[in-house]
Amino acid sequence: MSPDQPAGRRRRWPWLLLLVALLLAAWSVGIEPRWVARRDIPVAVPGWDRPPLRVAVASDWHISHRALRGVMTPARAAAVVDAINAAAPDLVLLPGDFIAGHGEDTPSGVPIEDEIAVVLGRLRAPLGVWAVLGNHDHWHDAGTVRAALERRGIRVLENAARPADAGLWVVGIGDHSTRHSQPAVAQAAVPPGAHRLVLMHDPASLLQGPVQGDLVVAGHTHGGQVRLPGVGALVVPGAAPRAWAHGWQVHGGTAFHVTGGLGTSILPLRFNARPEWVLFTLDGARG
Repeated sequence: MSPDQPAGRRRRWPWLLLLVALLLAAWSVGIEPRWVARRDIPVAVPGWDRPPLRVAVASDWHISHRALRGVMTPARAAAVVDAINAAAPDLVLLPGDFIAGHGEDTPSGVPIEDEIAVVLGRLRAPLGVWAVLGNHDHWHDAGTVRAALERRGIRVLENAARPADAGLWVVGIGDHSTRHSQPAVAQAAVPPGAHRLVLMHDPASLLQGPVQGDLVVAGHTHGGQVRLPGVGALVVPGAAPRAWAHGWQVHGGTAFHVTGGLGTSILPLRFNARPEWVLFTLDGARG
């Protein structure tokens, strides 16, 4: 081996590291944020006395016309809506953050919340499409976002509960990070013995007091957007613990699921945190 070979190898290392960094950047910005996953999760519910219930959950859309910075364009959102409809859920839950940033002007001049409502208003489920608002919706204008969604048949709950059918209630808890979260108020109207589905935007609402439900779901975290092996999510927005970035968690005896959501915020990237929507199937406990 010639004496200059080790030095040559040393000179190659910076180029290899640069190549790896460029590939990771291309993946994190150009590919993974647009690679939407469908997650199918069975949920065994003790005492479930109904036929199996299929519940689709799709959070944190952050719909924007800025294809690079916003990632989730109306066209991409429409494709997700088609995929959810093709799964034929009985009920759809939308845990907030429909707006990207603080909102934006649209090429058509139609308010962005109306464009979003047109896309999401195509969701179909016999027991309804239910939503809560997220922090970005409040930062834009909660009243106009809510009104736009409701005009398209999406039922928006703000610390309230409504029956989806006889014996099944949907509970919507307000956003924690904008100080709209009131879990006790949201659950107050549910009659004893009723089955309940609970949705909230920010899982930090669970820090305020007990929440009871056959299925309890939250969004807001985007799965951390960047998750490193052995480390997990680098950042979780709001007051929720970093461990609550994604998946099943337990707090105060309540099992709940945090979805990674569909869009991005602040930076248009994801790494090891694919965008997703989830199809839960609730059924009686087995085994």
